[in-house]
This record gives sequence, structure tokens and C-alpha cells, in this order.
Amino acid sequence: MNNDVKNNMRAGQGKTLVLLASIIIAVVVIADQWLKIWIKTHFYFGEDMEIFSWFHLKFIENNGFAFGLEWFNKYVLTFGRIAAVILFIWALRKIVKELPGIGKGFLISFALIIAGAAGNIFDCVFYGEIFNNPYPPEVAQIFPVGGGYAGWFEGRVVDMLYFPLFSFHIPDSLPLIGGRDYEFFQYIFNIADAAITVGVLMILIFYRNHASEALNLLFGTSDSQSETEK
Repeated sequence: MNNDVKNNMRAGQGKTLVLLASIIIAVVVIADQWLKIWIKTHFYFGEDMEIFSWFHLKFIENNGFAFGLEWFNKYVLTFGRIAAVILFIWALRKIVKELPGIGKGFLISFALIIAGAAGNIFDCVFYGEIFNNPYPPEVAQIFPVGGGYAGWFEGRVVDMLYFPLFSFHIPDSLPLIGGRDYEFFQYIFNIADAAITVGVLMILIFYRNHASEALNLLFGTSDSQSETEK
């Protein structure tokens, strides 16, 4: 098989992988935004709907990272997310182009991480402008007459997926942690958070070798990259 045929096959595989990754990103972002907008316009803040005893839809908002963590200034967080997504998309395209045999599973994992990061960007950039923030039990309106609750890039991330699987009480006799009630799983998150978590776990559990190969390509020496391309 001559080099032209090999190059054509690699180009065809690359286009297929890019299409697959693009579809995954689009599906996750659309599903994430649809559910967030539906929750925002049908639930008042703090409303809790029990679907099963172990699964609720509970509307909360946060300014920070996944699962409600808050580590940085709002603008730093929002622009950091945007920069991360741009970097991830560049990395994905480079990996697909130069490592076409790296495998669909790794690329699906990588696409899930990109989709999750992108999903939460929409909340931060747009939601402050396009939604108001009424007092419960009123629900938010989209494109309200009086304007939104914050400026561009200052929107809060909408969370709603709540899995109170079980709770327990730690006896007072245990030092430091005793005398408290604990709930698992107490964090409330969204589809975007779930996509990031699933993508990262898939890479850590199943695709660590692929991740090392990709990192060598992206950040390794030219010698490492040459060996990888062989």
C-alpha cells in the first residue's frame, strides 16, 4: 500500500472521528441546555421534585466549578472555561489528525469533557442577561422586560440532578466527625458536570495509555512525537 493510499485512509478516519466527536459534543450541550432552560422556567429556586426516593430534580444555582464549588473570581472562572474549551478543541483536532489509531473510546471521553465544559459556559456568559431572578415561588422568565439579573459573563450555573442515595448518623462517640448527619450523594449537579466526570473517569480507568500517548504528542519533545508517529 503506497503512501498516498495510507494518507487518504488516515484523512478519512480523521474526518469520521471528528464527526463523531462533534455529534457527541452537540448532543450533550443541547441536552444540557434544554434541561437547564426547562428547570429555570418551570421550577422556582430551591424547588425539589422527587422522581424516586433516590433521585430528585432540585433547582439550585452556583457561581463556581462542578458540584457547586467556588474557587475563583467569576470572570476568571468564565474566561478560564472558554480558554480551556478552545485548548481542548485544538488538542482534539491535533490528536485526530496525527494519532488516527488512538481509538474511539478515548476520543469519546475527550469529547464528553469538552461538551461538559462548553455546556456550563453558556450559563456563565448568557444566563445573567436572558433570565430574571424572581423570589420563590415565582419562576424565572426568559428575555424579561426589565432585563436580566446580571451582566454578560456573570450568569450563574443551573444545577438540578440530585441523588440522595442514603443518609446516616455518626455516633457522638467518634472524635472530630461524630454527632453529625451525612448524606450520600449530597451534591447537586447538571448534565455538563456529569459529562466531565464520566469523561475523566473513562480516561483514568480505561484509557490512561492513550492519554499518555496524546500528552506526548501535545507536549512532548519532537523525538517523542516522531516515535509516536512511527
